[in-house]
Amino acid sequence: MKTGIYYSPKNVGTTTLEKPAIKENEALVKVSYAGICGTDMMIYSGQHPRAEALLIMGHEFCGMVDEIGDGHDFQKGDRVIVEPLLNCGKCAACKVGQVHVCANLKYIGIDKDGGFTEYATIPVDRLHRLPDNVTDEEAALTEPLSVAIHTVRRSSLKVGDTVAILGAGPIGLLIGLMAKEAGAGEIFISDVSPYRLRVAAEMGFTAINAANESIVEKVKSHTREVGADVVFEVAGNQITADQMIDCIKFQGQIVVVSVYKKAPVINLAKMHFQEISLTTTRCYSPDDFTKAIKQLEQKTIDVNPIISHILPLDEIEKGFELMENPETSLKILFHP
Repeated sequence: MKTGIYYSPKNVGTTTLEKPAIKENEALVKVSYAGICGTDMMIYSGQHPRAEALLIMGHEFCGMVDEIGDGHDFQKGDRVIVEPLLNCGKCAACKVGQVHVCANLKYIGIDKDGGFTEYATIPVDRLHRLPDNVTDEEAALTEPLSVAIHTVRRSSLKVGDTVAILGAGPIGLLIGLMAKEAGAGEIFISDVSPYRLRVAAEMGFTAINAANESIVEKVKSHTREVGADVVFEVAGNQITADQMIDCIKFQGQIVVVSVYKKAPVINLAKMHFQEISLTTTRCYSPDDFTKAIKQLEQKTIDVNPIISHILPLDEIEKGFELMENPETSLKILFHP
């Protein structure tokens, strides 16, 4: 089978490997589409703390069951989406059902070979059957959509609220879709990429180019100097760490989605005097993942505008090079 391999920082390529054999309670999945995530970019740049070469990356993927043992609800030919979280089942969080904050949480595609390949062995309990009306391309966005659902559900967002999203990457745009679905009023979203902002505007959001406009001034002007009810920080830098406090109203809520590569300086005194709430969010729960599949099935949202490129696995190097340039890319899918 053709397989994409992470060899070393900034060094990926394809090779040919034997099709893997399944173990007990595993299925062999023929991969249909697999997306590049921000975490994959951390691995690619050599900054991920756990991922080690040689690795088959990719934790956002769907496919078709090619081989499976007896005694399972799936059979050969079933279309499936992979839920990539691997929790330990033993820590305090797992014991109370909060498996997504497992103290020993691991991922398919990071700690175990993932979906940048033609065939992948997956624990059967990590598979979900895909509804017939969900395309394979849409299905490949189930995992990041789960992140967005979890993020909005962690917030205190109410119908009619003004929302500011700092960062118009795939997660920021998906959060915008789910915030709109949850009843948000005007949704402001900022970035420095004209391409991503154009997509954001086409999706119905108020797009602000942070290179020459101030989202703080725009939000304050729109709200009579009060500020946004909820701010989602999805860019992960010092500039947006400052903006999230300046954008928010008194007693508003900031939801930090980013995983900061460098710890930011946070003005806690300013937050203190305005009674601002700060909430963090990590990946998604099993229920969020199920809800993401349901959202795609019900067609209440359209994730297709977020897909910027579909490439063959032979072009894995091109895919990662494109992802390094937000001026021309959003979600890149490989089609093995």
